[in-house]
Amino acid sequence: MKQKVLKQAYLPDALTAELSEHYDLRELAQMTAADLAAIADEITVVITNGEAVVTREFIASLPALKLIAVFGVGYDGVDVAAARDHGAQVTHTPGVLTDDVADLAMGLMLATSRKIVAAQKFIEQGGWRQGGFQWTRKVSGARLGIFGMGRIGQAIARRAQAFDMEISYTDRNHHRSLPYRYVADLHELAAQSDFLMVCAPGGAQTRGLINQSVLAALGPQGILINISRGSVVDEAALVHALENNLIAGAGLDVFANEPNVPAALQQRDNVVITPHMASATWETRREMSRLVLENVHAWFAGAPLVTPVP
Repeated sequence: MKQKVLKQAYLPDALTAELSEHYDLRELAQMTAADLAAIADEITVVITNGEAVVTREFIASLPALKLIAVFGVGYDGVDVAAARDHGAQVTHTPGVLTDDVADLAMGLMLATSRKIVAAQKFIEQGGWRQGGFQWTRKVSGARLGIFGMGRIGQAIARRAQAFDMEISYTDRNHHRSLPYRYVADLHELAAQSDFLMVCAPGGAQTRGLINQSVLAALGPQGILINISRGSVVDEAALVHALENNLIAGAGLDVFANEPNVPAALQQRDNVVITPHMASATWETRREMSRLVLENVHAWFAGAPLVTPVP
């Protein structure tokens, strides 16, 4: 008899199909509270995604739960402390999505600074027949400040080096082996940057750290890029900064209340928005799926987990 596994949030169809081959996969979205309660004692593994929320209450409702496997590198939606208290381990899918996220970060930086989306609309709306498009901002040689120098921050820095950018960063740790300038204070980093790149993880410790004062320090020529978590940016402060020309623009792949994006961030020539798609390539999603499967298989086999959270 197949072991029961609970799918708590959206997963790619191919991963769902493969999980169903190996396990008795139950989908929370198709269950009533009574349905869940009836099998709660049999659920040892829950699979979720990086945007979903796994609360202490939900964890407590599954007395046999031993593994929460996250399809994603971010796991700030999972109450990891509650999982630990419950005796459950948590895994995620780091590393395999680093390049894709870094690529999109550079794309957002270029698209925002050069106003590529606005330029396309300019042509489509017949503006070119009336005259040339507005001048834009140069990226090569500019000052890039990176908030969060983990795997993704470092991958972005390597790409930025090819653009001859002057790279600085702030992080919980001073990575002395890296060739980039460490700035201890986030406000100081923003003040010294033409582009402020947000690569910090989500969660209570980083919530709203990109606030009104940080954006003021970034200044009217500065551009904010966020490919981490929407919660890291005070969205109301960002809207205020854009509407009052306190910063020059923003490139955003993540938002505070996805999939709801404030109207004030839409239809702006100096803002480029994408639907949390940084890791959404066929190649990377296949690798993320592989890691999820390997972690689940390892747990049922009694083997060490492949990618437990730190």
